[in-house]
This record gives sequence, C-alpha cells and structure tokens, in this order.
Amino acid sequence: MTSILPVSSGDPSHAPARATPPAGYSIAVRALCEFTAKVGDLDLRFTPSPTAQEGMAGHRTVAARRGQGYQAEVSLSGQYHELNVRGRADGYDSVLNRLEEVKTYRGDLGKLPDNHRQLHWAQAKVYAWLLCQQLELTEIDVALVYFDIVSEQESLITERCSAGRLRAFFEAQCERFLAWARQEMAHVQERNRALTGLTFPHADFRSGQRTLAESVYKAVSTGRCLMAQAPTGIGKTIGTVFPMLKATPGQALDKVFFLTAKTPGRNLALDALRVIGDSAPEMRLRVLEMVARDKACEYPNNACNGDSCPLAKGFYDRLHAARSAALTQRWLDQAGLREIALQHQVCPYYLSQELARWSDVVIADYNYYFDLSALLFGLCQLNQWRVAVLVDEAHNMVERARSMYSAGLDQYTFNQVRASAPDTLKKPLQRLNREWNALNKAQVVPYQAYAAAPGKFLNSLNLCIAAFGDYFNDHPQAALGELQRFYFEAIQFVRIAELFDDSFLFDIGKREWGSAKTLSRLTLRNVVPAGFLRPRLSAARSTVLFSATLNPRHFYRDLLGLPDNTAWVDVESPFQREQLEVRIVSRISTRFNHRQASLQPIAALMAEQFHSRPGNYLAFFSSFDYLQQVAERMQSDYPDVPLWLQSRGMAESDRQQFIDRFTPDSRGIGFAVLGGAFGEGIDLPGARLIGAFVATLGLPQLNPVNEQFKQRMGQLFGAGYDYTYLYPGMQKVVQAAGRVIRGQDDRGVVMLIDDRFAESRIQRLLPTWWQL
Repeated sequence: MTSILPVSSGDPSHAPARATPPAGYSIAVRALCEFTAKVGDLDLRFTPSPTAQEGMAGHRTVAARRGQGYQAEVSLSGQYHELNVRGRADGYDSVLNRLEEVKTYRGDLGKLPDNHRQLHWAQAKVYAWLLCQQLELTEIDVALVYFDIVSEQESLITERCSAGRLRAFFEAQCERFLAWARQEMAHVQERNRALTGLTFPHADFRSGQRTLAESVYKAVSTGRCLMAQAPTGIGKTIGTVFPMLKATPGQALDKVFFLTAKTPGRNLALDALRVIGDSAPEMRLRVLEMVARDKACEYPNNACNGDSCPLAKGFYDRLHAARSAALTQRWLDQAGLREIALQHQVCPYYLSQELARWSDVVIADYNYYFDLSALLFGLCQLNQWRVAVLVDEAHNMVERARSMYSAGLDQYTFNQVRASAPDTLKKPLQRLNREWNALNKAQVVPYQAYAAAPGKFLNSLNLCIAAFGDYFNDHPQAALGELQRFYFEAIQFVRIAELFDDSFLFDIGKREWGSAKTLSRLTLRNVVPAGFLRPRLSAARSTVLFSATLNPRHFYRDLLGLPDNTAWVDVESPFQREQLEVRIVSRISTRFNHRQASLQPIAALMAEQFHSRPGNYLAFFSSFDYLQQVAERMQSDYPDVPLWLQSRGMAESDRQQFIDRFTPDSRGIGFAVLGGAFGEGIDLPGARLIGAFVATLGLPQLNPVNEQFKQRMGQLFGAGYDYTYLYPGMQKVVQAAGRVIRGQDDRGVVMLIDDRFAESRIQRLLPTWWQL
C-alpha cells in the first residue's frame, strides 16, 4: 500500500477539498413511509402493477376530471429535527379542501392487502400535514383515490383530519425513522472521512492503470460520461473502482453502482473491493451484491405471499431486525446476505432490494439500472440520489440493452396455455387466437417485418391481460407455471408496444408445425436502445463504460445514446508487441461455402503449431457444426493432439470442467464457439493458455432479421453492414484473442484464419499494439 504522488490535477489520490454537504438528512415521503409504515406479509398477489406509462396516464385522467381549483403534482417539504421530508402530493382541490393520493391498479380492489392500504394512508397523511403546514390549514379532507386502469373507474375513500392530528402522525413517523437517520448520517461521515484518506492498495499502479484511474476521477469530478477502452491485464476493475471511491466525498456521492453483464464480472468487482477494503480496515464500506431472483429464491416453487412462502410471512415485521443485522456487516455478497436473511427468516432476494437503499457500493447486473422497471434507477429517481455508475465489459451493452427493450410471443406456447386454461379465460384467449391467425393469414412469406405494431391484436391482448388479472386475483394459487409466464410475457409485449417508434421493428416469423399447420412468433425488436439508455446515463453524476473492446467508439456512442460531451480514453497497452505473435492466415477462407475445403488446412495448421510448441490452445469457430467438423478432422488426421470440446447448452459445472483442463502442465486444444462462454471473461494466465486460433470473423448470421437490422442501421447511421455485422463480429474476435496475453510475463500466438483478415478495414479494428 502506498501514498500516491500527485502527477496531475486528475490524480485520484489527492481529492480537492469541497464544501461539506449541509447538515441534516433528506428523505422522500414515500421512502419514509415505506420504512415506518410497512407491516405484515410480503404479498405479490396484487400484481403486476400498472406500467409507468399506465400509471402516469391514470394520474392525468384523474386530474382532468377535477374542477378548476384542482392542482396536480404539489411540491411539499417539511422539517423534523434533522429530517427534511419532501415529495409531491398527487393533487389538491382548494375548493373542496381535499388532498388526494392517487393509486392506479388493475383487478379486484377488494383483494388489495391491508398492509398496502396502510402504507397508502400513511403517505397521504404525511402529504396532508405538509400541505396544512404550508397553507396554514386547521383541517383537511384526506383522500385515497384508487383508479382502475382497465375500467377507468375511481374508488374514493375520504377521511376528515385536523391539522393537529396530522402533525402528530407526521412526527410519529419521523420519530420512528430519526434514530436510523442519525445512524446513517454518522455512517456517511465516517465513510467519507476514511475515503478521503484512502490510498491505492498496491505498491504502485500497473502500466496504463494510472491513466485509467485518472480518467475516471476526472469524469466524475466534471460530471461527464466516460468511454474507457483499456486492455485486459491492467487491472481495469480496481482502476475504476478506486477512483470512484476516492471521488465519493468530494463529489458528495451517495452510492457507486458497479454493473456487470455476467457472474465473473461480479466476482471481479467483489475481489477488487476486498483488496481495497483489506488495505483500509478503518473504512466501513457497505458492499452489496444483488443477484437474480431465481438464484436467490429459497422456495422457487412457492408463490411470493405469506400463505405460500414462510419467508414472505411476516416479512415486514421481521425486516427491521434483519436490516439492522445486515448493516452491522461490512460484506453483503450473495452468501453473506443469504446467511443473515435465513437467520431472520426473511426472503434473501427482497432483503437485498431493501439493502440497496442503505449500501455504499452495489454490484448488480445491467438490468438493475437500465431495464424499463429497473430497481436501482427507480430508487435514484425517488430519493434523488447522487450516484456514479461503472459499466463493466461495456461492449455487451448493445445486445443486452436491445433485449431489455424487446418482447416476443410464441404461438406454440400460446396454444399450450389456451388448451390448459380454465373456462373463464377461454373466451378472451379464443379472441386473441383469431387475431393471431388473421396476422398469419395476411402474411404470405415465412418472415416479414412491419413499420407498426399490430393494433387489433394488441387490443385483444389487452383484454386477455385484464381477464388474466381478474382470474389471478380470484385464484391466487393459479398464478404459477405456464399460465403466469404467458401473462407476464403478454404484459411485457404490451409495454414495449406502447414505446414503439422508428428504433423498433415488429416482425412475424412463420413456421409449419405438424399437418401443415402454420404457427408464428411475434417479436417487437429494439434496434437502437439509445433513447432508453440516455436518460439513465445522464441521471448519474458520471457513468463510466469500460472494456477492452470499444472500437469504433461512434458505434457505441450512437447505439447507447451517450451524451455529446462524453469523454474518451484509449489506454495504452502495457504489453509489448513481441509478447504476442499475430499471424494472419489468408490462404484459408472460412465462408460458409468454403468450409468443407477449409477443414483439412485448418486441422493441419493447428497440428503444426501444436507440435512446434506444445501447450494449451483455444480454437474458436463460428458455429457448433463447424467446430464439430474440424474436431472430427483433427481426431482423424492428428489423433495425438488432445482435444476437448464445448457443447451446446453446457451446464455451469461442465463449463468449469472445460476451463479446468487448462493447467500449467496440460497440453491440448480446447474447441469453442466464438462469442460463447469461453470467448471472454475467463482468465488463463501463463502456461495455462499460450495461443488461440480464430477461424471466423465472428460476423452475425446472415438471416432475415439481421438484414432488417442492416436496413434500419443504414437508414439511421449510413453504415448498415458495419453496424450490423462487421463491428459486432470483430469485437468478438478481439475479445477471444485477448484470452492469450494476461500478464507481463506471458508469451503467445494468435492465428486469425480467413483471407478477409488481410483487408485494411478489418485490420483497423484490431488493437494497435498487435504486431501483424
């Protein structure tokens, strides 16, 4: 551990002094009431709730029905000791002297759990007191307005309250929270004091690591986004996490989010934070790892309600003790969080969601911040947090974001649901089936894309969703299995359809299914996610996207919606050209039409390299079929060369066995598919891997969907082929080749097998430090 000498104004070890944030603790009304007024069971039966768009539309409808004295979205705030409580009341009618808290819903209002109603009343009464205080009212009518988004009917529940009674209620809620608020203020002060004195946890930066750290520090200090292309092996994770932590006190950051695409990325972040934490034991940093629900659920076959799951029964009654116990711990990774949750008999998954409010660093998947209903982004908006976001392996963001904002429905699955559905759902399902078949009949070709979403089909789908919601409210035990899955898929389809514009495609893919029956899949495909990502990128104090492959940067800038003032740094590689021999084998073509002819030359090439320098190699191919064909030729012509092969649908344990074959003493060639599990995110340093063969350009498959993407990319950016095929393919090639050199002492070879690698436009997309 060392103190760092200032080398520039951006040195993250020497943060400039900044005014201390004002004393006190600010909290939103909703957050206050969720802390103090939630009791009883965790109960998700009254779900899914309306979408954000549906909710806003419902609020607008209610406001439009009111008289001239009605004011919507009333900003309010009030003080209680150190607490500053703020928020926006949904509406106030000055003529009726009535404050309204509007809640949109679907289904049977009578099935709304009592603890939900209790929370709603708490919010309404807190708003009512803040309004009484602001307008100096002696009394007011407090109203809950429940608005059914399907029937557009209102249910109004009103209670006349005196200002004195409301003040007492407000102060009681604040008093319950005050001790916690004081604890949190003390924690933040202690955390910031420790972070101000934080030093880099190693004796010195690796080559390139200081440049990366300074760039991150400057970005957060100036409130800009940053794209950082940095080679594998320089320690990107610590090189980004350390400067963000160092900047936290000076920039008054509430939290740092470290977002990853895959489990290995979460593990790297946890490892980096352990190293930093071990070097500064006085730093009581709260680190939370969030995992997907299916990985955290203790009772995957049980519904999320107190009648079905023991960890949902009395969840909110036991939450306070579990929350308090969790925050005495420094480390809340998946295992640590699960241990605390089970000690207190609460659900680990929903405990992690609660702890996201109180943690300093949150490590989670991309979707926790970028999805349409992203938890972390929603909490940021509600609580007005000042956050910094680190996006690991950001080259994955394009495809991941597209999937977040896309939706599909399969007719075969739908028919299975229709066949097993209860009688009360038969009629809406039959209506939907007629509309679906009408779409199939109108389309004479197997695949076609359309400029608009299917209006009549969507109308029938909405009626179907409403019927499902009513049925699940009456029969909560039925909300499992295929019926529920289709219900959620249908809701997602409708939500995406509401957003449909020229950044989407709607397409129908038809296929024959037994006895010449035609079935289809309907898909709303997001092509350009920029419009959805931009607000989330801009909402943070700084968002840093980093990867070894962000070239060309305009491709990621255009598709990810990066702000115009986004900074860019291309960190120089710490590796020397002589460490990696890169050979372009242009005498072989791996195009589909030439594959049979390529089998023998590729096998001979790999065998020759293996015999001249025995060791461990990875060989990457464009498909499992191609992989299998080359492997069979190798086994036939060169049986002395040990091979192990990636297979389709490999279980996690099988993937680990594949990786474990690469030992310092082993010899052989592992065959893998480019862009698959072994093309990135694995670390095989030294003799564990001394070379790679890449027998493909990695171009996405030529098919009607990608051709539609190409056409749309051409319309939007003037580079349809490059944006659809070339850039995504070459990103996979560079990632795969990056498995070979992992440290300063590594030596290896990469063979790029295809005549197209000799083209100058292809070589411009390769790392500049490679020696071709």
